[in-house]
Amino acid sequence: MNTTILGLDKQKSENLVISLNSLLSNFQVYYQSLRGLHWNIKGKSFFELHVKFEEFYTDSQEKVDLIAERILTLGGTPLHTFEDYAKLAKVPVGRNITNGTEAVTLVVKSLSELLKIERVILDESDEANDEGTNSMMSDFIAEQEKTIWMLNAWLN
Repeated sequence: MNTTILGLDKQKSENLVISLNSLLSNFQVYYQSLRGLHWNIKGKSFFELHVKFEEFYTDSQEKVDLIAERILTLGGTPLHTFEDYAKLAKVPVGRNITNGTEAVTLVVKSLSELLKIERVILDESDEANDEGTNSMMSDFIAEQEKTIWMLNAWLN
């Protein structure tokens, strides 16, 4: 039998696990950058951005858990070491950023990179008839597109 207990093609599920682990790794790096932005932001937008970055990292932390649980649901093992995350991360890393414009630009670039990965997973999950992963990616994409629009409005 070439299907999982969920009725999905085993090979396609294994490929999805690899892609989801890449997304997990990128979200973990993004999360840590958001923590740094939250801690280090300065200037006239401090109060506004300090709260916003906390909102973003709390949301990212929830998404990390959802992604890891989806990997487990598909029969895989979620990556959980910083070494693994660093190898797979494509999102830019923010280091000692205190300027609001620079910080918000980093978040936009990070979300854009996450969207690229999520769209690949969306295609893979669609091809695998994996509605659980497909639905999760659709929700992530819609939310992040709106966030990018709002952050770009703030930047302009």
